[in-house]
Amino acid sequence: MTSLTVPALLTFTISIVVFFLGAGINGLIPQLRRWNIPEAVTGGFLASVATWLAYELFDVSISFQLGARDTLLLYFFTGIGLNARLADLLAGGKALAILLAITLLFLVIQNLIAIGGVHLLGLPEGLTVFVGSASLMGGHGTTIAWAPIVAQRFGIGNALEVGIAVATLGLVLASLVGGPIAGYLIARNKLSGPVGDTLVVGLPDNDKPRDDDLNHVSLLRTILVLNVAILVGVAVWELVDEIGIKMPAFVVCLLVAIVLTNTVPRFLPRLEWPTRTRSLSLISDLSLNIFLSMSLMSMQLWTLGGLGPALILILAVQTLATVVYILLVVFPSMGRTYDAAVLSAGFTGITLGATPTAIANMTAVTKTHGAAPIAFIILPLVSAFFIDLANVVAIGLMTR
Repeated sequence: MTSLTVPALLTFTISIVVFFLGAGINGLIPQLRRWNIPEAVTGGFLASVATWLAYELFDVSISFQLGARDTLLLYFFTGIGLNARLADLLAGGKALAILLAITLLFLVIQNLIAIGGVHLLGLPEGLTVFVGSASLMGGHGTTIAWAPIVAQRFGIGNALEVGIAVATLGLVLASLVGGPIAGYLIARNKLSGPVGDTLVVGLPDNDKPRDDDLNHVSLLRTILVLNVAILVGVAVWELVDEIGIKMPAFVVCLLVAIVLTNTVPRFLPRLEWPTRTRSLSLISDLSLNIFLSMSLMSMQLWTLGGLGPALILILAVQTLATVVYILLVVFPSMGRTYDAAVLSAGFTGITLGATPTAIANMTAVTKTHGAAPIAFIILPLVSAFFIDLANVVAIGLMTR
């Protein structure tokens, strides 16, 4: 076996090529555009297949240095926070509470499916964690954190490999089903987004060149504000981490950016602030797409080879349960509106993949159908903060 590690700059460059590959394929296949499959997902998945073929055919294991990926994640979520006006936060308060409640309910359902599947199929009890919310809602980070505990508690030597494989497959499934669900709901209910609103992430597909705020000065100004917000956010994150409050750095940066965007312009009204500008939307879109390209192209699909039919069957049931739950619970509970359809696309990321996957699904939908700013605020708060706390409790109960 030959191991090949791709250095950071080359990884970054390849991720851009991967995005363009996905954009080209989406342009050739109308169904991918109609199903709102993000370009980075198309290209990233094909790149991961290429690394899998290199592993299978040439006995070469390819890995990527992904240091830039974490920075891009901070840029993206800080940009989301800078777009969060107080009026939107107040308007989204009820929606946030409803989304949190129905997500917590599905966390229970997901783990009940995992318990039932493991029992009926005769799998080791310890695998319950990794076919439930630990790997699916928690993703790779939660899986890696809990794998040693599960391995020791239940004597499962390949706990980490199984958990990573499930999280990886869940990420792919979330990327593939989110867009089509939203497209179906929008078409069936004849929904559309607001006309003329600036997108939170990206520029619309029908965007035309015009003389506005998108130029080198506005881009540099926006990057400066983002950098300052990230520096403050990371400092606050280190502080809260020292006092024992554990949460992802990007969540703290998101919250700090929300505070800054609702205070600084009030005290310094002459200061040009990037909220709801096309430059901030563009930078957020770039950060998300490169992040997602890196994440998907670095998937090691050969780790899925150890999954037996029983585990694949459980994942199929989990995916079906997610789709049914979205159609019967999420969309009606969120009001059957356009924002509810966009959140439905993101809900697959919450429950099967990861927060960036959820945002990518919603971005693909809004580029075609119109802006949904409240959805981009409440979903990250639910999926990356509240659900992480609830997931810790659920995993703790299953590993007792």
